[in-house]
Order: sequence, then C-alpha cells, then structure tokens
Amino acid sequence: MKKIFISGFSDEISSDFNEQLRVVTELGMEYISLRSADGKGIADYTVEEIKETILPRLQKAGVKVSSLGSPIGKIKIDQEEEFQTQLKQLEELCKICHVLDCNYIRIFSFYMPDGKNPDDYKEEVIKKLKKFDEIAKKYDVILIHENEKDIYGDTKERCKVILDALGSEHFKAAFDFANFVQCKEDPEQCFEMLKEHIAYIHIKDAVTKEKENVLCGTGEGKIPELLARAINEEGYEGFLTLEPHLVIFDSLQTLEVENAEKIIKENKAKDGAEAYAMQFHALQEILKKIEKND
Repeated sequence: MKKIFISGFSDEISSDFNEQLRVVTELGMEYISLRSADGKGIADYTVEEIKETILPRLQKAGVKVSSLGSPIGKIKIDQEEEFQTQLKQLEELCKICHVLDCNYIRIFSFYMPDGKNPDDYKEEVIKKLKKFDEIAKKYDVILIHENEKDIYGDTKERCKVILDALGSEHFKAAFDFANFVQCKEDPEQCFEMLKEHIAYIHIKDAVTKEKENVLCGTGEGKIPELLARAINEEGYEGFLTLEPHLVIFDSLQTLEVENAEKIIKENKAKDGAEAYAMQFHALQEILKKIEKND
C-alpha cells in the first residue's frame, strides 16, 4: 500500500538501541517510534544527546522516526511540580522532533486522583492539555493523544471531549485498539466517534478476559475490519505502529499502571525480537488481505 507505513515501538525488542535497529532493518522496516533507547526514555534525552548518540545510528541504519513515544501527560492531574517538568520536557521533545525530521509526539491526558470521578476534572484536563498544545503550535509539531487505560481520555466519550476542545492541525488522536478493549469499549464504536480526528494508529490487540494482550488480529480489537474501513473507506494514510506487548520487556513495568504480569500472562515468544517479528508479519498478512479485497 503506497501511503501506509509500518513503524513500531522498537524498545519492545531490546533496551539496546543497536539491537533495536538490527532487528527492524532485518525485517525491512524503515521507521520506528522512539520511546526509549539504551535504557533511557525519550523525554530524558536532550537535543544534543540525540544528535550525538541516536541520530548517527539511525542514519547509518537507514531508519527514520515516525513518532516520539513520550510520557507527556502520564502523570496525575494534581501533580503540579511534575506538570511543570513535563512542560519543559515537551519543549525539548519538540526540538528533538526537528532534529529527527519527525512530526508526531504521543501524549496522554492525565491520571485522576484515586477514587475520583474523571468527569469532575474535565476543565482542568483541558486547561493543561492546552498548555501542551501551545508548545506544539510554537514548534509546528503534532501532538497525538493516545487512549491509554485509566487516564481521563480512556473512553470514546472523553476522548471526544478532548478532541472537540483541542482538535486541530497540531492536536489529533492516536487510535489504540487494545486499550479500548481493555476499557470494555467497542473499538468499532470508538472508531466511528473519533474517525475525523485519527492521525495515527497503534497496532496492539487484546481480549477483555483478564485484559490480556494478544497477537494483532486474534483479539477483540477488530483490527482487520477497522483497518480495512480506515484505509478503503476513510482514506487513512500514514503510520501503523506496532506495539506488540507479547513478552515482558525491560521498560514495560514503567509503562503500565497495573503489574506487567496482569497485562502479559506469559511470554508469547522467546524474546522481544521474536514477538516484534510476529506482530510485524501478522500485520503484513492483514494488509495483504485488505489489498486483495479492495
């Protein structure tokens, strides 16, 4: 498919950036989503560090960056000191985007205080997201909001609240099938409600039973059907980013609120490289069927 590009969170392969690049290039992939490299999260890098330690290796491997998998917004809504830190981090991430010729930064919409109703925090969430949006506009980059479990924007309705308030050339949606499944949402209904805002798609599948992640196309995410619709009916163009979550990889525990063992009951591959390849080939098969039936 001419305008569909496969990328992926390559830190699920290994914490070692050289190993990440080795595996993706052997698979024939030209893009990665940069979430962490050499055991260090992307938000902890400076522009100079990226220029010195990351960019040369990307160039040598012939690999480009589709998005920065940042943790921006993955804090509690009332953590003011952390919010100020993230404003500074986002400024640096925007500069990193320009160095890497990357347009997208993945963000979140805050965890709520324990036991509190997310709807009570709507105004504060929008207010803080607008601060992020101002920075994105300043640097002409695009923030993509992921429907992560347990944040304000984890349901289709609250995602729509966010996107109705902020949706623009600089603020769009990253659609994650598995996260909607794990929130007991119907991905098809979510897609219908949010489709005009979707600029980026994560390839991750899950089943509602015990919220477990599974190989794409084998769960309840309706990935084959919804990708066919997105591409053939809605004219989706852009990235499909692998996020396998099929083995317990080094940084998973820092990414999940729940214990990693609750998300991944048992490794479904011998290591991260094999799991990544499994997801890549499964997605390729889905795309071949979509193209054949077009």
